Parts: sequence; C-alpha cells; structure tokens
Amino acid sequence: MITPVPLGTWPTPLEAAPRLAARLGLAELWFKRDDLGGLGGGGNKIRKLEYTCAQAIAAGATTVITSGAPQSNHARLTAAAAARLGLACVLVLAGPPPEKRRGNLLLDGLAGAEVIWGGDRPLAEVAAAEAEMRSAWVIPFGGTSPVSVQGYVNCGRELRAQVPDIEGTDVVVALGSGGTMAGLVRELGAERVIGVDVGALPDPRATVAGLLDGEVEPDALRIDGSQVGAGYRTLTDGARAALETTAREEGVFLDPTYTGRAMAGLLGGSFPHGDRVVFLHSGGLPGLFGHPEV
Repeated sequence: MITPVPLGTWPTPLEAAPRLAARLGLAELWFKRDDLGGLGGGGNKIRKLEYTCAQAIAAGATTVITSGAPQSNHARLTAAAAARLGLACVLVLAGPPPEKRRGNLLLDGLAGAEVIWGGDRPLAEVAAAEAEMRSAWVIPFGGTSPVSVQGYVNCGRELRAQVPDIEGTDVVVALGSGGTMAGLVRELGAERVIGVDVGALPDPRATVAGLLDGEVEPDALRIDGSQVGAGYRTLTDGARAALETTAREEGVFLDPTYTGRAMAGLLGGSFPHGDRVVFLHSGGLPGLFGHPEV
C-alpha cells in the first residue's frame, strides 16, 4: 500500500447551489469544490498526484515526466507538485509550440517545468523515451493508474461524511482519463455515480471498469456520451452555454473541456437523476484562459 504524500487541503468544501437547483427542478444541488484543493490552482489531479508522486519518491526518482494536451490541467498540477516536492518536471505536450503561452501553459513555465513538444508523435512513446534518457518516473496520462484511483476513494469518503443521505444522491463528474470516476464508483457504488464523457478515451467504459479490476461490470457504469461533440479539444455549444449559466446563476466558473461538458449533460437532461445531485467541480479554471474562443 502506497502512503500518499500530502499535497492538497482536505476535505474540500461542499457548497449549496440553490438557484441552479431551482432551474433544474432539483430539491438540492451541491458543488463538491475540488477546484479548491490548495495546490497550483486546484483541481482533481491533486488527489491522484499524492499517490503517483509518492511512488516516484519511493522509487528514488528525482525527475517526473508526464504528457497531455497543451492546456492539460494534469500537466500544470504535476509541475506544481514537483516544485513543492523538490523534483524536476518534464512535460511532453501534444502538437507544435503555440505562438503565445496562455492558461495552463503559462503556469507550467512559472512552476519550472521543462516542456517538450511532441508534434504528431504518440505522446506515450515520447515520454517513455525521455524518461529512459533521464531516469525519470513516468506519471501516466491524466495521472490515472490503479494506485491513484485511491485518491477519489478518499473523496468518496469525504462525501459520505458531508452528505447526510449519500445513498439517495447522484454524483455527477466529468469523465476524462477515468480515475476520478473509478475512485468514486469504488467507494459510492456504480449506481450513484454518473460520468459525463469528454471524449478523451476511445472506450471510457472499458477503461473505468479496468481500473476497478473487475469489481464492477462495464455495463453497470452510468456514462453519458452526449457531450463529446466534435472531440476532446473542441469547445461545444453545450459547454459554452453551461459555463455562462453556472457563472450567472451561482457565480461559479467552470472550464470548457471537463466541468463545462459535465454541467451541459446535467442541464440538458441527457441522463436521469433524483432530487439531490452533487456536482464534482474538478477544477480547470486556468484552461479557460487558454481558450480565447470562449
């Protein structure tokens, strides 16, 4: 069992969203504010990094390397975690370097990360080659691994303490690399958790089930695929509308890739829910500034 390194501020708050609840016809809507996790601008990756960085330190690594899209929240928080822990950080990001550094990419540099642009090459291959040259510890895409799933088991336990009747509650979460949903499902059960697919995985159902090592059948997972749109890197009309609605009803800002899509699924009624919903705010605000089209 890996002992996590402390990186976040736990438990994160649970906040009522009564105006948005009324708009949705819900008795109660709550935001689980994992965007307020403390490190590097906040976000769900902190809980995972407490475990993946612990693995790196236990292995004697002095450098961590990970990969992602140019506006990867995981990359930004890996850079922040490495800075706090005194580790060097290398980020392998997709595509060519942009003309201007915006959003998460700007914060990557402030935290001292070295950025390698992967172009059209498979990022995992580039990261593996760089890791071999540098004797670095590889943190997988999205920080998701069977070990890091425990981070969101811990979040599920927080929710049990914060929500009086969690068994009668739906928990809505953006489904990216799968680890956040997997941890919540392990702790709260597949019937309680709804993952809104953002288009990051070719088969999200198989990925989440695989992370749970056979504990849950893939068909038992509640996954909404209505918000993928033209793909992971695109801004959908539903996400743009969800960003505006949430900000204007509750003064809470979402991101265009993950939480915006998850809220679009909730607002659009694309999946059934009960009278009480917890919306996991997984962070990502810096990425908003990397999308000038918003």
